[in-house]
Amino acid sequence: MMELKLSIAVFSLTTAIFSAQVKDTLAEKMLVYQLPIGGWGKQLSDKSVVNYNAPIDKNLLKKIKSTGDDHATIDNNATSKEINTLIKAYKTTKNPEYLKSAEKGIQYLILMQYKNGGFPQYYPNSAIYRKQVTYNDDAMINALTVLYNVAEGKNDFEVVDSKLKEKSKIAVQKGIECILKTQVLQKGIPTIWADQYNEITLQPDKARAFEPISLATGESVGIVRFLMLQPVTPEIEKSIKSAVNWFKQNKIEGYSYNVSKVNGKAIRTLAEDKNSVIWARFYDINNNKPLFGDRDGSVKYNYNEVSEERRNGYSWFGDSADKLINKEFPKWAEKNKLAL
Repeated sequence: MMELKLSIAVFSLTTAIFSAQVKDTLAEKMLVYQLPIGGWGKQLSDKSVVNYNAPIDKNLLKKIKSTGDDHATIDNNATSKEINTLIKAYKTTKNPEYLKSAEKGIQYLILMQYKNGGFPQYYPNSAIYRKQVTYNDDAMINALTVLYNVAEGKNDFEVVDSKLKEKSKIAVQKGIECILKTQVLQKGIPTIWADQYNEITLQPDKARAFEPISLATGESVGIVRFLMLQPVTPEIEKSIKSAVNWFKQNKIEGYSYNVSKVNGKAIRTLAEDKNSVIWARFYDINNNKPLFGDRDGSVKYNYNEVSEERRNGYSWFGDSADKLINKEFPKWAEKNKLAL
């Protein structure tokens, strides 16, 4: 019996050592790119885009190491993507370095959150619009989804330190409060959300020249989906139903939005299509008219008046709300025994 126990102990120790040595190529690169503050950037100090497919030679390593914390961001899925990848890699390899790195990334997300529950696009970099509470490109929702998975121990995040789980629960609740507070009201009626907000007043704000103050449909779909993950409260129910009702009232029927490649360049066209339903990316925050921004900061209400560069260089319409209102919302209402 003693020999059997000894054999099992030796086997367990050998397995643990082997597991610690197993490496995941992508995760290894993410360890190198992680910034001292815990987050990741989407660009390096020379403005080159972070590319995990590129081999890390001496020159690239020098660029990575010269990139400071001001590049840490949640824009373009940065930081959230790395945390998710590292958690998956840890599940497969049991390499403790991956979990340690992911937890440092989670700590960064908690650190960057404002007291009002919002998340800036960058932290600690507060230049121009980077300090605004940012729903644009799902930045805040991506961060909150990571923290939600930590708090609930879902999607392989059950391995995260219990202290981070408790902090994440608080962060998620603060985030939900911010979401409910920032839903735009029109004559007292909740609609959807803007792309970004002033970090102090929580009033809708503009970002880049072609991103005016407006209601943002794509990001609002993501916000509603996040709220649907939460336990239903009267406030959350009202928020979701109001947003879905807004989407139903402001759909654009009879048009499709198509993207094609011509000589390697994206060409985006709006075409008549009786079987299609789409929504503009942005709507006037007061009267719900579709609107479009341009490089010079001007606002257009006619898509064809947008400069060719911006017309093809930015996605101005989408159809993600169709699945939300016709499939996901009814399923959520049925699951929670709520009237449509």
